[in-house]
Amino acid sequence: MVERIALETPRLRLRHWHDDDLESLARLCADPEVMRYYPALMSRDDCAALMVRSRLHFVRHGVGLWALERKDSDAFIGYCGLASCALPMPSPTVELLWAVTCDQWGQGLVHEAANAVLQCAFDTLGLDEVVACAAQLNEPARQLLEGLGMRPEQATAFGHPDLVPEHPLHPQLLYRLQRDDWRQ
Repeated sequence: MVERIALETPRLRLRHWHDDDLESLARLCADPEVMRYYPALMSRDDCAALMVRSRLHFVRHGVGLWALERKDSDAFIGYCGLASCALPMPSPTVELLWAVTCDQWGQGLVHEAANAVLQCAFDTLGLDEVVACAAQLNEPARQLLEGLGMRPEQATAFGHPDLVPEHPLHPQLLYRLQRDDWRQ
């Protein structure tokens, strides 16, 4: 078994899931504003499955999706972390994922959490690359990813596999960040 990693930033704990996080996660993933760039809202059962998949990913790989908790209030505010990329890629790749409650937007918390995740990916785990996907019309995610140093590959724009081509979220961009670029 791989050692499970927990992370901290000045304002956040990126911690392992507690069973009582399920209700908060279900509220987060049922919020239409939070999920506006996702193909669909997630049910409570979907959220339970997400927690199980993340726990298994931690057991197998040492990383997964961490629950985000504010240090000043111990409040669960979302998640951020790495998951095996579902896209067909030439080699196994991990993808940066996140979601945060609306009342926490605009405070730089996702950027702070994602920076900690990327540092762990490159410096602790020795990964060569991390990817992220964003709908072309998801300007907040695109700004976040570019602020982290990730760059879109226009040549690898693709359609979301779960959406029909006419859906506004179908056009997606693939972002990449190489370890050497992170260090710069």
